[in-house]
Amino acid sequence: MAGDPTDVTPDTDETADVVSADATKRESGTELERSITLLGGLSIGIGTMIGAGIFVFPGLAAGQAGPASMVSFAIGGVIALLVALPTAELATAMPKSGGGYYFISRGMGTAFGAVVGISLWLGLIFASAFYLVGLGEYAVATLAEAGVAIGGGPLYIVIGAAVGVGLTLMSITGTENTAALQNIVVGLLMVLLGGFLSYGLLDSIGIFGAESTPETFAPEGWLPVLTTAALVFTSYLGFAQVATVAGEITDPGRNLPLAMVGSVIIVSLFYILTMFVATSALGREALEAAGEVAIVEVAREFFGVPGAVIILFAGLLATLSSANASILSSSRALFAISRDLIVPPGASRINLKYGTPHVALLLVGGPVVALVFTGQTAILAEVASFLHLIMYGLICVTLLVIRRRDPNWYEPEFTIPGYPLVPIVGALSSFGLILFMDRASQVIGIFVLLGAFGWYYYYARAIRLKQEDSDD
Repeated sequence: MAGDPTDVTPDTDETADVVSADATKRESGTELERSITLLGGLSIGIGTMIGAGIFVFPGLAAGQAGPASMVSFAIGGVIALLVALPTAELATAMPKSGGGYYFISRGMGTAFGAVVGISLWLGLIFASAFYLVGLGEYAVATLAEAGVAIGGGPLYIVIGAAVGVGLTLMSITGTENTAALQNIVVGLLMVLLGGFLSYGLLDSIGIFGAESTPETFAPEGWLPVLTTAALVFTSYLGFAQVATVAGEITDPGRNLPLAMVGSVIIVSLFYILTMFVATSALGREALEAAGEVAIVEVAREFFGVPGAVIILFAGLLATLSSANASILSSSRALFAISRDLIVPPGASRINLKYGTPHVALLLVGGPVVALVFTGQTAILAEVASFLHLIMYGLICVTLLVIRRRDPNWYEPEFTIPGYPLVPIVGALSSFGLILFMDRASQVIGIFVLLGAFGWYYYYARAIRLKQEDSDD
């Protein structure tokens, strides 16, 4: 039906270098069941983002910007929102699995789409391995804090790998299982963090404890506030995972924008409140000294050892939800590029019993577990951030391109306010933040992009040309 957003097929004369006719035909026969509700979409977005901003960055951010670090998180949230809005509009016009890859390939052509799709698949594999290693570390730390004797050796790696295998198998047996786990984990996480931050807020104004000692709000001036915003923006890289599973979201015209924008707003409020509570409880110097375990020391200040155990357990839940959502999203990115013949078509096969892309899930879960066993995943996490920022910038550019061309198939159910300023600022902000990243991450990220383009040029492009010749 013309204009139906669930049956999007771009006109060949409206897009540059669109996907092959065969890929378009395959699209209609390989759709996944829509089983993820608004709550599930919010859980994916929130569950992927709630992590580093609370469990890693408070000490680092406070050390750089002092209490004004809460402004740094607010800036990061605004930039994320500037990207989430264009992504939401594109998603309601093209609610298909693949997210950023699908939008960019349909708006800017197969070459751009292929590079983004392959990079997204690999980037999410890197991020998933990072989350699982963190999960293992939080599990070991929780047991140790609780006084449970544990043996030596890399137990955290074994735990992370085992959970990776379990999450992959669970996803194969049904997306509804993944969504149900995500809902439970994120719900419990929100309860724990909500209670902790509520107590901390009341404590900071002197209701439970002594009123906090005032500090200079921005002790180093406002430039560190901006550089800290670039550091903590990696905490906001999860909202686009919702778009990656857009083909499985129920009532996409309503639920996709609410899930993406809503998750950014909710997480931003949690991050800002976390920095307010942390800097009020311990102050800048103590938080900086605590480093990456600063939030644990805040919980210990409030509740003693039980508080430290609870917040460590919350960190375990946060890494579990992030890994769960990232494995799911990475498999959908691979499913989408396989369906369009960017990679061999076997990866888009669907399990007839469970209705899931089991081959794609195995091609995600296997590498993730292998990377977990290396134990060296921190650099891969920042490379994943680099690749995400490239995709975010191109999503904003894609919206500008499609709006200008105005193809007859583009009928979004949600349109962004403030066009064209919002996507322009979103693109500039996304690309600009890359300049503040570690040089090694930039170099590796560029090599991944070049490798993805090389794969497209020598494999996918050749397959496409061969397909066109056979059609002639």
